[in-house]
Amino acid sequence: METTILTFEMMVVLGLLALTVFLFVSEIIRIDLAAILVLVILGVLSTLPGLESLASRSELFSGFSSNAVISIIAVMIIGAGLDKTGLMSKVAALILKRGGTTEARIIPIVSGTVGVISSFMQNVGAAALFLPVISRISARTEIPMSRLAMPMGFCAILGGTITMVGSSPLILLNDLLISANRSLPADHQMEPFGLFSVTPIGVMLVLTGVLYFVLLGRWILPGKRARGEDAGAARSMQTYIENTYGLRADMFEVRVPEGSILIGQTLADIMVAHHIYILGTSFRGHKVIAPMADTTIEAPARLAVLGLRRVLHDEFAEPYGLEILPGLDVFADDFAATESGVAEVVIPPGSSVIGRSPIELRLRQTHGLSVLAIHRGEGTLSHVETEDHEATHIGEVNLQAGDTLVVHVQWERLTRLKSDQDFVVVTSDFPQEELRPHKVNWALGFFLLTLCLILFTDLLLSLALLTGAVGMILSRVLSIDEAYEAVSWSTVFLLASLIPLGMAVQNTGTAAWIAEKILSLLDGWPLWSLQAGLAILATIFTLVMSNVGATVLLVPLAVSIAISSGGDPAVFALTVAISTSNSFLIPTHQVNALIMGPAGYRVVDFIRSGGIMTILFLIVSMIGLTLFV
Repeated sequence: METTILTFEMMVVLGLLALTVFLFVSEIIRIDLAAILVLVILGVLSTLPGLESLASRSELFSGFSSNAVISIIAVMIIGAGLDKTGLMSKVAALILKRGGTTEARIIPIVSGTVGVISSFMQNVGAAALFLPVISRISARTEIPMSRLAMPMGFCAILGGTITMVGSSPLILLNDLLISANRSLPADHQMEPFGLFSVTPIGVMLVLTGVLYFVLLGRWILPGKRARGEDAGAARSMQTYIENTYGLRADMFEVRVPEGSILIGQTLADIMVAHHIYILGTSFRGHKVIAPMADTTIEAPARLAVLGLRRVLHDEFAEPYGLEILPGLDVFADDFAATESGVAEVVIPPGSSVIGRSPIELRLRQTHGLSVLAIHRGEGTLSHVETEDHEATHIGEVNLQAGDTLVVHVQWERLTRLKSDQDFVVVTSDFPQEELRPHKVNWALGFFLLTLCLILFTDLLLSLALLTGAVGMILSRVLSIDEAYEAVSWSTVFLLASLIPLGMAVQNTGTAAWIAEKILSLLDGWPLWSLQAGLAILATIFTLVMSNVGATVLLVPLAVSIAISSGGDPAVFALTVAISTSNSFLIPTHQVNALIMGPAGYRVVDFIRSGGIMTILFLIVSMIGLTLFV
């Protein structure tokens, strides 16, 4: 093996690597800006005499057209399309129903599911698919997204080691083995690995990741909420309403059994008699939000009721033999903070509703407005009996100009109400998104088409993903503007700006020089230490260059070292291919870059949490390789 000599170009690249790590760790400037700065410096240096091979003109901005960057743009659009149909919200509701509302139960379900999905599709795709899910879960449970995104993201990376098609290095490995066989004697020929050859190792790694966050998550995960979380805004509005109008009633779900004397009575009768507000009904699976006041109770039924627990229990549930559930079940999705809440609507002068009552206007049926209170002058009329107000049958109160209606409403309906001149929507701090549940079949169809293209064709990954993304836009699951908004451009610039630096590390021979120096230190060590050294080297390389580049560079070296030291070259090569997935320390991996912005992470968060995960990965993967390969 020829010795690589350290050149001036290599020293410049090493200096750029050191600068990049310093900027990332110190966070003197934002890391996406730091990446762009490094790209600019690399481009300027490549114009100087003797440094031309740092980056050619065709390579300098190649990161923006790279397969990885185009793929991550496409998966963000596909994920946004699925979320726009409300599908991800239903998945979140299912997870909450099965796993409860605690971190210890949610993390294993979400992370384990993502890990399995990541075993047959690109890990960044699996992570992007579940990013809207954990956002919804965070909003409903008040668990900060920063405590859910990292376990999900790390397990998406770990899941790529479950099968030989789960990550790019493992997909590439068999081709590299065949190529290496051409120059090896017959007694050292390597057999290609089967699809599930790495499954025991991958399962061990995913289980390690899940247990790591379940047992140590409270100490190593940041507890802050991400910026701009809609649920936080919705809860702030709820607090404002409580403080302003004294409406401190809570939402409960009540089960009406067969034989209850409530059967046959109307909602209006019940609400007036017991000073409560029924905001939702569910009869034999037929669910209605903001039902009409003359709706008749059937059984078995579920009711979503707003009122004081004391009043609800003593004067409603107990006398009629009803069961108050410990939490929302059937209505959990509909009355989540991201879907509905309390808002203020003002009646302007000249409105056609002046002089007419809410019942006469059928506000529930026409606009989905459940009027909780009417604020008029210095007083507040409320249908719900609270600790500060006596109940009033506000459904029969004629509206006046200047009245402020305190309503419970689905955010989608409130968004549409803004265009009605008879009302002025005062509340502005709420999730103003228009869901398109009628497009769910189109979204699922293009998602499944994308999966089939990835799994069963040789189509380029980015092209397969773009097919699904463009399909969602053409079928109007998303508009083109919504597609642009779905892309985290800071993530795109972070990844695209770092790719040329990785290419410079490889093209100038810097990577080969680093590898030779480290491996020369291990010369003469036992086989297990050589294998461990290769795993550590692959881990380091994948932090500063693409995992594919690190695999291509190190697999031939690993094969040579194994043969010269009497080891199994196939095992050493597999060690490299698995270890290039050990990318948890800094947000240079596509998945880490994807979750960084939405969860509000800093580089130090990855260093703290990812440092321990990196060590666990090395230990568990080495044990797995010893036991199963």
